[in-house]
Amino acid sequence: MSTTPSRDELDADEATLVAVWRQARADPRALPALRELAERQWRRIDAAHGAPAWPGRDALAALAFALLAAAAIQLPQWFGLSPEGADVFYARNLGLFVLPVLAGLFLWLRGGPATSAVVLVPAFLAAAAVANLPPFVRDGDFVPLTALHLPIALWWAVGIAHAGGRWRDIAARMDFVRWSGELFILYVLIALGGMVFAALMMGLFHAIGIDLGDFFARWLLPSCAAGAMIVAAWLAETRQGGIGRVAPLLARVFTPLFTLLLLAFLVATIASGQGLRFDRDLIVVVDVLLLVVLGLVLYALSARDPEAPVGAFERLQWPLVASALLVDLLVLSVLLLRVAEFGLTPNRVAALGLNLVLLANLLGSAWLYLRLLRGRLAVAALERWQMRYLPVYSAWAAVVVVVFPLAFPAT
Repeated sequence: MSTTPSRDELDADEATLVAVWRQARADPRALPALRELAERQWRRIDAAHGAPAWPGRDALAALAFALLAAAAIQLPQWFGLSPEGADVFYARNLGLFVLPVLAGLFLWLRGGPATSAVVLVPAFLAAAAVANLPPFVRDGDFVPLTALHLPIALWWAVGIAHAGGRWRDIAARMDFVRWSGELFILYVLIALGGMVFAALMMGLFHAIGIDLGDFFARWLLPSCAAGAMIVAAWLAETRQGGIGRVAPLLARVFTPLFTLLLLAFLVATIASGQGLRFDRDLIVVVDVLLLVVLGLVLYALSARDPEAPVGAFERLQWPLVASALLVDLLVLSVLLLRVAEFGLTPNRVAALGLNLVLLANLLGSAWLYLRLLRGRLAVAALERWQMRYLPVYSAWAAVVVVVFPLAFPAT
């Protein structure tokens, strides 16, 4: 008897797509993993019918957006920005050269509702005004504060474009977190390859008496860095190169390492008698460490199989969160003492607000992880807590960029 399906029957790949659709309706939390499975099935069907596995139209669009970002970052030089003012200008506007292009790429790929563009375009225009117009443009501490916080405030806009009109869905936010982690890994890999390429290029031309230092610093490096962000975003979105399999493995490797690092830091701080005598540089390093740990927790959740039972990895994440919570309380104590002794400054208030935002997240996460390990909570509740808390970081970053220049008097 022939096993070939008749014209009215489904073959194996088509039946899989129907099953994926039904399971997604039954369990929306599994939607990201099911979407990836469906994409693989569609590629198999396309290949079976002679269609190219690489989606050429979207790939060309991604290349065009990468070239747009590479050109956009050169606009200030094309319009005669002096080298003396370039550093400050680029610091304040760096996110505005790449993030609007990245959001535009996903509006193209997703074909999301027109309301997304209606929200995003005014948001980017407002960010450009805040970064460049009085009374928000201030020297001193406000330049690095804007440079650090404006991209964070605008990352939610990229998330809205990436979600394609589903930003309110927990599954869409989980997918965005997963994509962000894969984007970071791919961008680092591309940057490392670019460094090797640049070193070889400069070495070759230097050997024949041509100095490419100025060309590299002013033209090649900024444009390649901006364009590479778009390329990495496209590759992460299409899961090219197996990064979707490597990234969860990295999360499992680094979770115990960062747990040991935080515990060792707490023990060393107590044993050394350092106590609450942290300087500003150490506070910055510790805050970066806490943000990395939080990102690790977020990505581990987003890469987790929704159907998998609670296991050893979740039991290892609780001490990671608990140790991060203790370190954050230590930093908050240091910051409060510095404010009491030296008064309020933009940097101190920004650091204090960030650590309070981290404290609320870590407290909630530690409590939910504890209930999860005791079998009193489903993993979905922890996922909802983390995903619903994401906009808080962008909101605080927006407060730093918009409110701080108005709240602190000129010095």
